[in-house]
Amino acid sequence: MTPEFWLAVAQIIMIDILLGGDNAVVIALACRKLPPAQRRLGIMWGTFGAIILRVILIFFALTLLQVPYLKIVGAVLLLWIGVKLLLPEDGDEHSNIQSSDKLWAAVKTVIVADFVMSLDNVIAIAGAAESAGGGHEMILVIFGLVVSIPIIVWGSQLVIKLMDRFPIVITLGAMLLGWIAGTMVVGDPALEKWVPMEAGKGDAMQVSSMFNYAAGVIGALLVLAVGKLLVRRQAVET
Repeated sequence: MTPEFWLAVAQIIMIDILLGGDNAVVIALACRKLPPAQRRLGIMWGTFGAIILRVILIFFALTLLQVPYLKIVGAVLLLWIGVKLLLPEDGDEHSNIQSSDKLWAAVKTVIVADFVMSLDNVIAIAGAAESAGGGHEMILVIFGLVVSIPIIVWGSQLVIKLMDRFPIVITLGAMLLGWIAGTMVVGDPALEKWVPMEAGKGDAMQVSSMFNYAAGVIGALLVLAVGKLLVRRQAVET
């Protein structure tokens, strides 16, 4: 019942709103072209997969913070997923695919993306939990897991409605993945010696805010540029 404990609780809720919303974007992007009935199934199975991944990762959360190169690998996957979501669907390639196949293809995309997003989410929550001290880290991490579930469920349904009405949300969602990829890279322990650092809470050091923002902007623009380039190339080839 210390102030540090409740501060960590507030931080975890904020992390869930931000990163849980990112999971919702991924689920909505992957399911946007499914029929309405299958969209619900895609969201349901995608959310179920996200929850299972969190249950598995929760036991490794505090250790993951110290694993070099993990965030770099995750960032590369996020960039690839963001670019892929910007590409138009090939009508000829999918003309003979059953609706159920499309559903499971969307669910597979959700699971891959959720794995990366869950890593980022759990790592962030574990970092906030560590600040509380007092041996309450795992309790706080589990609390973060519980809070994230309704955010993913409700958030994905809201985002998918927005994408139907405003297609630009698809582009913004893909760029959001690029932003997170950029910030994940500079936060990897393996790059600590080469990344500008500044004083954080207590004696802890963290990535410079300006450098972190710059990395996010570069990641977002990279996804947009590569996606547009591939779209133009596909248009020329067809």
